[in-house]
Amino acid sequence: MERKALYAGSFDPVTNGHLNIIERAAAIFDSLTILIAVNVNKKYMFDTDERLEIMKKVTGHLSNVTVDTHSGLLADYVNEKGFDVYVRGLRGTTDFESELHMAQMNARLFKGDTETIFLMTDPKYSFISSSLVKEVAAFGGSIDGLVPECVVSGIRSKSQEV
Repeated sequence: MERKALYAGSFDPVTNGHLNIIERAAAIFDSLTILIAVNVNKKYMFDTDERLEIMKKVTGHLSNVTVDTHSGLLADYVNEKGFDVYVRGLRGTTDFESELHMAQMNARLFKGDTETIFLMTDPKYSFISSSLVKEVAAFGGSIDGLVPECVVSGIRSKSQEV
């Protein structure tokens, strides 16, 4: 039986921590869908199409990974597509607290036997967040090694537009 997994987030921008979780989940499951979440109430650095293209580019080396977008309740997407597993990445105890509450709510909303699993990111990426990357970049700091190279150039380009 094929095991279908989902890893969702805003990925604005995708970081090397996200990519670490993606590569490890892709090695565990038969197929992995990366879902670019769209929240109309949130202001993004990269629009939905840009985030989709960036994610396709940085996961292109993974043959069992597909990328999609969704606006709305995650559980609706999970239930419609029939995923076996919902993957969440954790950096530390602070992430665990909020992710546990979301996992418990999702357990109520997911139909069928969809399980939420947590993967700890590699410790060398545990301090990286998309928000922190954007803040460092906004003040002209180096984000090399924190995000894939195409993201570094994209952020620099966005910074010059402002």
